[in-house]
Amino acid sequence: MAEQIQPVSVKRPFSRQHVRISNDNYLWTLAFSTHPHLGSPPSPPAQTRLPLVLLHGFGGGVGLWAQNLDSLSNSGPVYALDLLGFGRSSRPQFRSDPEGAEELFVEALEEWREKVGLEELVLLGHNLGGYLSAAYTLRYPQRVKHLLLVEPWGFPARPDNPHHSSIPVWIRAMGAVMSPFNPLAGLRLAGPLGPMLVQTIRSDFKQKYSSVFEDNTASDYIYHLNAQTPSGETAFRNMTIPYGWAKRPMLERIGQVQADIPVSFIYGSRSSIDSDSGFAFKKTRPDVEIRVIRGAGHYVFADQPDDFNQTVLQLLTRTEKTGNNNTQGLRPSVDTEGPNP
Repeated sequence: MAEQIQPVSVKRPFSRQHVRISNDNYLWTLAFSTHPHLGSPPSPPAQTRLPLVLLHGFGGGVGLWAQNLDSLSNSGPVYALDLLGFGRSSRPQFRSDPEGAEELFVEALEEWREKVGLEELVLLGHNLGGYLSAAYTLRYPQRVKHLLLVEPWGFPARPDNPHHSSIPVWIRAMGAVMSPFNPLAGLRLAGPLGPMLVQTIRSDFKQKYSSVFEDNTASDYIYHLNAQTPSGETAFRNMTIPYGWAKRPMLERIGQVQADIPVSFIYGSRSSIDSDSGFAFKKTRPDVEIRVIRGAGHYVFADQPDDFNQTVLQLLTRTEKTGNNNTQGLRPSVDTEGPNP
């Protein structure tokens, strides 16, 4: 099944587990560490880097990091998880207010951290994952030693419609018609034609992952991730206003991130998301790092994976620790399920 995408490019051993948290929820997790398999004895701490935690974007899942996991885990532990309400994680009902939805995402991540047993970590988030990474850092600053934001969603506030007239009429009409529905409702309404719809709309995914998969595995994976009961998708809808702006813009809050926590932005030079937010924040915090990867779009980690991996590894040198003891694998209390991510 495409939902159980296999990162064939990954050579390092790893575990795939459902990490159980409160209220019968769980987060699907890939763990690359010094001893990633449950029950195995601890290994000497050969790795000195703090654990790197990867959070995917809206409608995504852990499989989208297929071209990055091997390289990023070569020098230290890496954890990739499906956000609550997405992928193979549980799909609870979120509160309908944006504050409540954000809080559930953040608290799920904190409970996950406790269960996995990480005292400190480096947090890297793409798109919605970037927004939630920043929200988590604001809530639990003592846990985050470096915040890496990759093409983050939800940072600028929506302008007061200065260019509303420039939005094509058909887009405004579709926005009005679709506003009561979840963003990916059309995919589910397509029924058995759903996979073909994704292949047509996101034909670029086949090219992005051509070095890993020879067929439509990537687009089929996207379909199966989002063909299930909407949960995180509904939460995202409740966190947005037309046309995709955040109800609670992160740029208005990120200045509260503690000054001793390094913050880095990674953008693609060809992305539809501009880097203005990152540079606006850098004006108030000159130590903020901003990297723009040439030839990459919004999915910068898939468009230019080698450059992305190298950039992340360079940025991680800002938080390297010698002899850190946080590279342990998952605790035995974590439930294991299935052989596939």
